[in-house]
Amino acid sequence: MNTMLSPRVLILAGGLSHEREVSLRSGRRVAEALREAGCQVTVTDVDDQLLDTLRSGQIDVVWPLLHGVSGEDGAVRDVLELVGVPYVGSAPAACRLSWDKSVAKGIVQEAKLATPRFVALPHGIFRELGANRVLGSIVEKLGLPLVVKPARGGSALGASAVRDTAGLPRAMVDCFAYGDVAMVEQRVSGVEVAVTVLDTGSGPVALPPVEIVPDSGFYDYDARYIAGASEFFCPARLSAPALEAVKAAALTAHNAFGLRHVSRTDLIVDESGEPWFLEVNVAPGMTETSLLPLSIEAAGLSAPTVYRQLVERALV
Repeated sequence: MNTMLSPRVLILAGGLSHEREVSLRSGRRVAEALREAGCQVTVTDVDDQLLDTLRSGQIDVVWPLLHGVSGEDGAVRDVLELVGVPYVGSAPAACRLSWDKSVAKGIVQEAKLATPRFVALPHGIFRELGANRVLGSIVEKLGLPLVVKPARGGSALGASAVRDTAGLPRAMVDCFAYGDVAMVEQRVSGVEVAVTVLDTGSGPVALPPVEIVPDSGFYDYDARYIAGASEFFCPARLSAPALEAVKAAALTAHNAFGLRHVSRTDLIVDESGEPWFLEVNVAPGMTETSLLPLSIEAAGLSAPTVYRQLVERALV
């Protein structure tokens, strides 16, 4: 492992996705922690100067903290591979598999994880076949309640819970404001948890799961990023077997996608204690209300130390 005294880290934060503000907040928090850990840190956006910066020889490692398109679909990481600069996080191919939620569900089903039944439909199909007919078929097949969300995207932008048929058209409109393909899935009743997986050099390890209790009953964008809009319990208030089950599920997902360094898997635990996979995140949020820092703290770890270990892991 490269143990240079003060690695030069370039944090990529911002971007042009709908999640730009979340990315900027994540970048600031990680930069503060890495500086505390003795790293030299520069935070920059993605622009036409980036390639020159990467090729300057003044950067040892990049940490992409870009959320949404480009940041999580593998595109920026493809560029980092082309330039030959080490970076924290998963490789482009793994990002592409996890970025599309409908594709991701197929991966975890092959890995024998439970996941809610779903359909993924492009906007055009509703025009071609008739919106009312398609929506009626969805309810007939999947039942109620449902969750509607963009097939590609994060931070729950465009996502909503649907409790009755009358609420479905509005949910679809909100979803298509953030993406061209909507994923509609059954809403499993239970405890929502998020499990961080870290690999700082000794193999992937699942940290204590975070239980999420949004005041609104649904973990949407506001519930994620408005302080006080949700309660969090870490470790989650689950039985010992259920806690082990969700940690095992997160590790299974991490390995099934071929992820590296860090990931976060979101799950629902039903009343029998079985975890249901919802999605996996290759660039988890690092803001003051994000879940990964909570897991690090509950594990008795220091965020600056962990983040520096991830930087050094990327330099191997």
